Amino acid sequence: MSASVSLAVTHLVPLAKEVDENKVTPGVLGFIVFAVMALAVWGLMKSMSKHMGKVKFEEPADSEEKASTKASGKGSAA
Repeated sequence: MSASVSLAVTHLVPLAKEVDENKVTPGVLGFIVFAVMALAVWGLMKSMSKHMGKVKFEEPADSEEKASTKASGKGSAA
């Protein structure tokens, strides 16, 4: 771990120690991790919906004609 990460973790550990030792709770650190993950998922969903809006789901009309000519054998043979 880098020095800045270990320093940040040492400052956050006392926040988790303030709770009763006999209880099992995620504490403040657990909430922070959950909130960061929730924001990341929200950002990914927003980005995905923007990219899905750019997708065209309609096929060009001439692709059906090309498929039928290839199936009948009338296409150009090389």
